Amino acid sequence: MKIQSSYRCFIVIIWMFVIAGSGCTKLDVPVESQLTADNFPKTQAEYIAAMGPVYTQLRAQYAQSYWFMQELSTDEALIVARAGNWYDGGKWRDLHYHSWTIDHDLVNTTWQWGFTGVNTCNRIMALFSTLPDDANKRTSIAEIRMMRALTNFLMMDLYGNIPLIKTFGDATPLTTTNRAEVFQYIESEVKLALPDLSTATGAATYGRPTRWAAFALLAKMYINSACYTSVPRYNDAVAMCDSIMQSKKFALDANYLAMFDINNGPQITEFILAVPYDNNVATGQYFARYSLHFALKDKYGIPFIPSDPMATLPEFYQLYTDTADVRMKQWLVGKQFDNQGNPILIQTTKAGLDQTYKGADAGAPVSYQLTFTPNLTLDPTVDALKLDVGNDELGKAKGYRNNKFYPDKTSLTRNQSNDVPVFRLADVILTKAEAILRGADGTFGDTPASLVNKVRARSGAKALSSVGLQDILDERGRELAFEGWRRNDLIRFGKWESKWGYKTDTDPNHRIYPVPATQMQLNPQLSQNAGY
Repeated sequence: MKIQSSYRCFIVIIWMFVIAGSGCTKLDVPVESQLTADNFPKTQAEYIAAMGPVYTQLRAQYAQSYWFMQELSTDEALIVARAGNWYDGGKWRDLHYHSWTIDHDLVNTTWQWGFTGVNTCNRIMALFSTLPDDANKRTSIAEIRMMRALTNFLMMDLYGNIPLIKTFGDATPLTTTNRAEVFQYIESEVKLALPDLSTATGAATYGRPTRWAAFALLAKMYINSACYTSVPRYNDAVAMCDSIMQSKKFALDANYLAMFDINNGPQITEFILAVPYDNNVATGQYFARYSLHFALKDKYGIPFIPSDPMATLPEFYQLYTDTADVRMKQWLVGKQFDNQGNPILIQTTKAGLDQTYKGADAGAPVSYQLTFTPNLTLDPTVDALKLDVGNDELGKAKGYRNNKFYPDKTSLTRNQSNDVPVFRLADVILTKAEAILRGADGTFGDTPASLVNKVRARSGAKALSSVGLQDILDERGRELAFEGWRRNDLIRFGKWESKWGYKTDTDPNHRIYPVPATQMQLNPQLSQNAGY
């Protein structure tokens, strides 16, 4: 288990608390409390422990259903079927083709996760509101308010028009609120929380929202404001980025790849807000399960056989052209070797290697070196809609694999201890560069090129002489791959309706997901998004 300090252990314990409550349509549950004058939280540590369910709920699906909806719908990643395995009723295929419906499993799971999170914040805020006023209470309520704002932002980004749940226990039927109004509400909530949020960084506040996380959330909102509200707010985006950058509280971490290793944590100087994971007591992050080929099990010393369904598209990998860029090392491409430099060999037959081989010696043994190839060509014997790349060894090796969140050999299960960043400094720097390019005033002598090159220099990439919007999008792709922002970026840059992989959908209604059918049935007051 990853433990870097006593605080690290404490924060992991906080995230273990089991969540109580339910989805957004079940709000008539009375507030129950065993709080007495003898046991209500008084110290900061006691308040943090009492807020545990808020953080547990965010962790539950942040690296799973939420991440899938943000990434598998883009050119960055997809889950393919391999001889029918991982077809799963088409739910992964639909994310790639943009053919999801109101009945899609992940659309409903993520909705329930998000609004259960909002309701959890409301429940604990209601409990805290009865306690005597002091600085610890005010800071704790500010953190809960910020977590509620963050969760509402994630839901607004995915679903557009959403219900606003402001009070725990209110049985009033919920209606859908216009996205622009949701934006204004979230903005007001963040600003309300700001004065009472901590300005401390490092172990003291790791995994919890600080004033800097509030600025980062507002920067995200303002850079996307034209998409959310039709009103650009690029100068406001720059102001929020400057609030973080000029604080000197954060720095680009010297080792890019180490930021995502299993021992990342409060020592990472770049993380503004991260979701802590631990392979034993704070589970739910297992990217290696999806990305690694089964033959890599021994190389990485992991205790399970990887499932091998996820790969990237060649169009996305083409962003990586600078061989000096250390970010290229997050990808597994070409011939594979073990840690001693020996080729990783798979024993099979000629037909087992290539199912199209029909020679008389199809059963002859073959020793094949695992080689990842870029193109995810489909099995011609299977309906193309099934996204099946075949059951032979060549098919199983199709597609380059992302290895950013390094496999966790200390785990006894498929769970990993790599914390997942929500906001980090490189994102903020690139956001400022983009805002200036889109018309904001430059500040502190920064230019789009100087900002982008600051990020590139950290990874050893060559400096760019000039920078346009496409360069910003490409740099964001390289820098933030697999961190959950690609869908958000493609929509903002007007690329969401582009073709990639086997996806040809151009329906702008698919920039947001539908309200799940089950939620519409539970609450007919909700309005469905256009096009569904």
